[in-house]
Amino acid sequence: TLLNAINNPQDIKKLDIKKLDTLAAQIREFLITGMSKTGGHLASNLGTVELTIALHRVFDTKTDKIIWDVGHQSYTHKIITGRKDEFENLRCLGGISGFPRFDESVHDCFNTGHASTSISAALGLATARDLEGKKHSVIAVIGDGALTGGLAYEGMNNAGRIKSNFIVVLNDNEMSISKNVGALSKYLNRLRSDPNYFKAKKDIDAFLNKIPKYGGAIANKLQRAKDGVRYLLMQSSMFEVLGFAYYGPIDGHDIPQMVDFFNRAKKVEGPVLLHIYTKKGKGYSFAEDEPCAFHGIGSFDICTGRQNGEHAHISTAKVFGKKLVDIAKKNKKVVAITAAMPDGTGLSDFAEKYKNRFFDVGIAEQHSVTFAAGLAKEHFVPVVAVYSTFLQRSYDQILHDVALQKLHVVFAIDRSGIVGEDGETHHGIYDISYLSHIPNLSILAPSSPKQLEQMLDYAINEHTYPIAIRYNKAIKDVEHCIKPFEFAKAQVVKTGKDITVVAVGNMLSTAVEAVALSGVDAEVIDLGTIKPLDIKTIRRSANKTGKIIVIEDNVIIGGAGSQIEIALSKPVIKLGYDDNPLPHGQQHQLYKKYKLDAKSVARLILKESGIEKTS
Repeated sequence: TLLNAINNPQDIKKLDIKKLDTLAAQIREFLITGMSKTGGHLASNLGTVELTIALHRVFDTKTDKIIWDVGHQSYTHKIITGRKDEFENLRCLGGISGFPRFDESVHDCFNTGHASTSISAALGLATARDLEGKKHSVIAVIGDGALTGGLAYEGMNNAGRIKSNFIVVLNDNEMSISKNVGALSKYLNRLRSDPNYFKAKKDIDAFLNKIPKYGGAIANKLQRAKDGVRYLLMQSSMFEVLGFAYYGPIDGHDIPQMVDFFNRAKKVEGPVLLHIYTKKGKGYSFAEDEPCAFHGIGSFDICTGRQNGEHAHISTAKVFGKKLVDIAKKNKKVVAITAAMPDGTGLSDFAEKYKNRFFDVGIAEQHSVTFAAGLAKEHFVPVVAVYSTFLQRSYDQILHDVALQKLHVVFAIDRSGIVGEDGETHHGIYDISYLSHIPNLSILAPSSPKQLEQMLDYAINEHTYPIAIRYNKAIKDVEHCIKPFEFAKAQVVKTGKDITVVAVGNMLSTAVEAVALSGVDAEVIDLGTIKPLDIKTIRRSANKTGKIIVIEDNVIIGGAGSQIEIALSKPVIKLGYDDNPLPHGQQHQLYKKYKLDAKSVARLILKESGIEKTS
């Protein structure tokens, strides 16, 4: 096949351009077959196959720089740049990442994982190039979903002022993870559906350019006249207003057309934006029909599109979403906010049942928090449902706009702790640390699905200040040892005399299993409320057993264990993560690697209780 002969980007340049569509079909087949086994970001990658081929046809990524915004659409890029043989270990522990990484390849110039960053980063790379007197191209590939993030406009605004040569490729597929929303989505749809706008612009430019020019002064006047006539007949694109030369819309599955436009863009002085429209999931009917479901998936059956296996644990997003609908039925002041992830956070049912009380703000986490603050100020109860790793972007808004004003905003923080295959940019292992020192903000961590429901009910209907509930994507059910939730009250779920094990959130099931494996008479405490700490219950247990182990799915620095140690004024054995990035891999593999699995914790309990030493 053609794909077998592609081992580096130079091989793309050697092929007859008429054969590139055949190569695109083979790459799609390779992606579908490979990800049916490993899982991954399927729909977004199927939509950008031709776009990636065209980029590598025109540019040389050993010198030219391509930054993939988020990076979940970079699989074809990885295949072309010599990594196709490593796809059997995609996103596996020790295998290649699902995102660009410059430690993987010289063709990856910038690590990405979160949305809306590429334009700012590309402008920095382009400015550095200019300062060094170099001439290579810099390209940012950004999706229309990522353009709902304010950082993208901060980058474009600065680019229009600096006027450095670089190219923004807008991959417009009308999707982020879920369907795009908001004014920008409507604007791009208008551009896509109004070809007469661009035909008129082209015709006017062609006509006026035929007028002979006599000297610089007349040329300037003609340029202003050309702009004036154009603006009389049509509105300028918003990108032109920001200082970009705008070309498009361009068919993102027509390789020769894209190659032509990329070659033109290389010659333009100043920033250029190429508006390219693609179809998410293209070439695989199930992904085309359900691009949201096939955005990030596990292994699946190619013939039916069904994902393989079931989670052994209970999906907290489903539990959260169902309970929120029940609460909102009685409490009319409850509103729900998400940042482009209604399905991922479990809000789809709420959005359907309470359309007027549901707000998808796009990939705009900072806005979501301050928007919630405004609602809370007028006595609504906003529930902001967001993944832990993305809430990091809203730190100042949480502190400045919510907490300092003591506003009743509920943060439902999904995907806390290790998330697995998405790796270091997506692990939610920092939220306890970056939230705990914020004044007036309480933090809860459920250890079971039932407790999540109880905490959500309390946070909405009883609490009156800012409050966060952090939970992993799945929680093992240990209902048999859990009492009803009480705010700021740690629960002793098993009494013992030899050692105290304090578990934070989803780590309770690990603690219970580890104690059983160890055979040690350990006391197990379900922390429940991380802030404020129930230090009395913990101190009482510590005085009885003489030693404490704290297990949390968070970094140790600033985590619950560190806070308990400070409050007790005595050393605590802290199990969590150090301040080095965690790799990608399956959850159970990573827990074992960092000694947070039940067997590793059991060995530590034995060692620290003094009953048995381990090597």
